[in-house]
Amino acid sequence: MQTRNIFVIAAIAAVTAAGAQAQTSAFANQDRIDDTIEDLRDDIADDFDRDVDAFGNEGRALGFTGSLAARANVATGNSESTDVGVGGNFGYFDGINGHAVALSYAYSEDSDAAETNRLMLSYDYTRELSSSIYAYGKGIYIDDKFGSYTKDTFVGAGLGYRIFNDPAIQWSIAAGPGFRWADVEDGSSIEEVAVSISSDYYYRLSETLAFTNDTDVIWSESDTYITNDLGLTVSMTDSLALRGSIFTQYHTDPLPGYSSTDNTYGLSVVYSF
Repeated sequence: MQTRNIFVIAAIAAVTAAGAQAQTSAFANQDRIDDTIEDLRDDIADDFDRDVDAFGNEGRALGFTGSLAARANVATGNSESTDVGVGGNFGYFDGINGHAVALSYAYSEDSDAAETNRLMLSYDYTRELSSSIYAYGKGIYIDDKFGSYTKDTFVGAGLGYRIFNDPAIQWSIAAGPGFRWADVEDGSSIEEVAVSISSDYYYRLSETLAFTNDTDVIWSESDTYITNDLGLTVSMTDSLALRGSIFTQYHTDPLPGYSSTDNTYGLSVVYSF
């Protein structure tokens, strides 16, 4: 949205400059200039509403894009607790090749005792093969100080298919083989072939409200790791939004004494550029 405004301003400035040079008086045809600018705004708005291809598949903007999110809760008094989280997404898309880097960090403590200290990093490469099929390569790294699997890395590749791909509903699924390395809290380690399956779903409820649900499954012989990110985003401006989310992590085979499921509930401010 921010890029659109830049183009609108540039186009308006060009029309205004051309009108000023063509007239002996800067005010002689002010009404005509105003009408031209208004028509230009309407035409540009109509083009963006109609032309989905200009933003690539699944609504990805051409060129560089990114977003930053942050949340924090601090309580003092009878009960002292801290809960902070930051995240970012950065990408580049040329209409065929796409690159995306994502990171998130969560930390929480209660009465000076840390309970969560988790870093997650990922890189995705996608190449369009048709309007509905794409190839991908991906890498994921997780460092969880209080998890059963303290370090978990996956690298893989595969194919994806877009079930829905329009401005209101976007849903894609992907799967492929890979390899997994993991350090377990008991001192053991995992090095084995794995399979990755993912589902990314987006539904625009209104012009300012969107629902998302992204699921990733990494299967290997020792353990299956599943994450699900359920979110509701409300746009406040072209660049700022509020996002409520429930992020769930599930291990089929945690160590004895460790929970198989972790849920993180968040309310974040998101800045997109």
